[in-house]
Amino acid sequence: MTNLSPGHSIPGPSKRGVRIVGTGSALPSTVVTNQDLEKVMDTSDEWIVQRTGISTRYRVNREKGESTAQLAADALKVALDRAKLVPSDLDLIICATMTPEMACPASACLVADRLKAGRAGAFDLNAACSGFVFSMNVAHDLIRMGGYRTIGVVGSDCLSTLMDYSTAGRSTAIIFGDAAGAAIVRATDDPSFGILAQSMHAAGEGWKEIYVPECPQDFPAGAACDPGKYGHVQMNGAGVFKFAVGTFPKLIEQTLEQANLKPEDIDMFVCHQSNARILGAARERFGLPDHKLYVNIDRLGNTVAASVPLCLDELVRADRITLGSGQRVMMVAFGGGLTWGASLWRV
Repeated sequence: MTNLSPGHSIPGPSKRGVRIVGTGSALPSTVVTNQDLEKVMDTSDEWIVQRTGISTRYRVNREKGESTAQLAADALKVALDRAKLVPSDLDLIICATMTPEMACPASACLVADRLKAGRAGAFDLNAACSGFVFSMNVAHDLIRMGGYRTIGVVGSDCLSTLMDYSTAGRSTAIIFGDAAGAAIVRATDDPSFGILAQSMHAAGEGWKEIYVPECPQDFPAGAACDPGKYGHVQMNGAGVFKFAVGTFPKLIEQTLEQANLKPEDIDMFVCHQSNARILGAARERFGLPDHKLYVNIDRLGNTVAASVPLCLDELVRADRITLGSGQRVMMVAFGGGLTWGASLWRV
């Protein structure tokens, strides 16, 4: 099944458009407040809010079966339901994550199994916080070129599994939350729908700013090997903040230039939720009204690859983005790698 008009065949690459036809999201059952963190580490609600803008975030409970794959499956199922589709309609599932269930198989395969998606292709894409934006670009072009009709794209991460919830790890543990968000993208016979501009970048030399060591060889030159850090996110907060502040506005500006548009031409900016101060700086830089740059980091924290699709789903559910309306929506993200990218859609 496709969303093409009755009697139409699948258009070729030059005539094929791509639509976002449904969104969904899923959150774990456990809310972690700043007051909860005060009980296990030397921090305070005031200190956290002042530096990050975060008041609450969610954490998976493995005893309840909550995990990267389960959250992803739940979010994708909601997106399918809203698109009035079933799992067997999917040709491909892309799961953006840096916290897969295991090294093999890909979490996307576990999602396909849980949804009973038949023989849909499935693979994971790891670009950290940029993962969902990268995946949307990949899915769009696979459909535009005629190889696929319906793709489920989901961003799902459980960074709580990589956190050190002690004073030693407070600089990172206060930031991250667990969640999943998804979108269904489909071929349409209206070529005006789809990506107007996109980009994907990486500065590999910056890998050491955010990494998760598992053995002595994983530590960057000059850093002492500390087995106590194995399996925990190591982040140079100051370095990442400087990278984001410098990259974020340039990325938006370059994407606008690529599409020959101005900031006021964009109906909504859906940005990775890394830090409230960074989002505020971008809003001021481009003179954006509050309603055009969505913020939910105060409630959900930094959910990595789930960050952008969570915002997208909340905006769709609030009728601030109307799928099929032709609104221009820019998705922007940056994260570990170091990676950054944009995806500007006519939805």
